[in-house]
Amino acid sequence: MYVSTILDTKGRDVVTVEADCTLLQAAEFLARRKIGTLVITDYENVPIGILSERDIVRAVAESGPSGLDQPVSAYMSSPVQTTNPGQLIRAIMEQMTEGRFRHIPVLENGRMVGIVSIGDVVKHRLAEFEAETSAMRDYIASA
Repeated sequence: MYVSTILDTKGRDVVTVEADCTLLQAAEFLARRKIGTLVITDYENVPIGILSERDIVRAVAESGPSGLDQPVSAYMSSPVQTTNPGQLIRAIMEQMTEGRFRHIPVLENGRMVGIVSIGDVVKHRLAEFEAETSAMRDYIASA
């Protein structure tokens, strides 16, 4: 299965903010959209960082409430690892595990076309396993 399969199921919407957005504004975006991660982009919509809820918690722990006035660029993870729609899901699972990150933007021809989370990957891998198990049961029952 490919990354494009996940995007076809979950959609291709990516919530982005620019690097000068404050952590408070980012937290508001996260809460309003009920998501855990934002992609930080430059003025040409190219991913330059990832900001998660954990990054915001770290900022508050280090600087107190005034940390929320800092730009997201101060706490985002960078550089951003990316993938493409034709990448095998198994390959991005390995990439996420080795890099110890949970979200990966998907680029096609230099344009961001989606984002995949480790939860998306696990959900689709479980669906694959269930389909294989069902096919094996059907095969055994028909033998």
